Amino acid sequence: MEKIAVLIPCYNEEQTIAKVVDDVKAALPEAVVYVYDNNSTDRTVELARDHGAVVRRERKQGKGNVIRRMFREIDALCYLMIDGDDTYPLDCAREMADRVLERGADMVVGDRLSSTYFTENKRPFHNFGNSLMRTGINGLFHTDIKDIMTGYRAFSYEFVKTFPVFSKGFEIETEMTIHAVNYNMQVENVVVEYRDRPEGSQSKLNTYSDGLRVIRKMLQLYRNYRPARFFGAVCLFLVAAALLFMLPIFREYFATGLVPRFPTLIVCGFMVLAGIQSFFAGMILEVLAAKDRRDFEYRLARVCAEKRGALDGDGR
Repeated sequence: MEKIAVLIPCYNEEQTIAKVVDDVKAALPEAVVYVYDNNSTDRTVELARDHGAVVRRERKQGKGNVIRRMFREIDALCYLMIDGDDTYPLDCAREMADRVLERGADMVVGDRLSSTYFTENKRPFHNFGNSLMRTGINGLFHTDIKDIMTGYRAFSYEFVKTFPVFSKGFEIETEMTIHAVNYNMQVENVVVEYRDRPEGSQSKLNTYSDGLRVIRKMLQLYRNYRPARFFGAVCLFLVAAALLFMLPIFREYFATGLVPRFPTLIVCGFMVLAGIQSFFAGMILEVLAAKDRRDFEYRLARVCAEKRGALDGDGR
């Protein structure tokens, strides 16, 4: 088992990948650098290999697919993941790795938003999206993650081997963050510098389509991990809307003894029934979610035992 594995997912990054690999080797000389190519059509693979990286491939397109392959194939005490676009200086790489190796952190978030991101990044909708996701996830899950969408993170062996990757694209960062929060894993924030892509380097993130996928993923995971709150909110909305429409009917009934709008009354009755059904669905799913959290602790214990066995086999 390696001590530190640096994971670099790449797609057409020939302009920057050589510098990123060199910077990683200078900052963490003991680390093994893995570049996972995702069907690049330029010289990314050639340059990465020439500069000493271990190059592997993932044929299925999408960052989530690349990370699934990385986490499945590599065993290490600490994983440092960084983008291949040279937007993250490696000054904090050692600190992030030490948070995992020495402090027992499960995920260390490279926090761009507390440093230079909003001045360096030239895409205003990306700035808005990052702020929106940070506010949304911290509010929904009652946590304090400083940067949800950062591609600069460090992970423990326990996190990597218990994280089921379902996302295919850029929503993977949201999935990783919420997974760590839901299962009460130790998450720490490290402020890192951010610099915009060099001229000529193109972002693979589509502001609108990928942004909508990220928001949908956040709501989907909130439904899965906090079903009582999610379906409770649906129940509250349906019942409140039904009562709002029923009030004039009741007022007229008490004044005249007549019910002139039977269709409205019937629809409101069904809305109340749907709200009650939503409430009990949330209660049932909450029990299943609690069971999943208990089962996760058993899975985590098995992964820890596997890690100890591997370390004993390495003589550490």
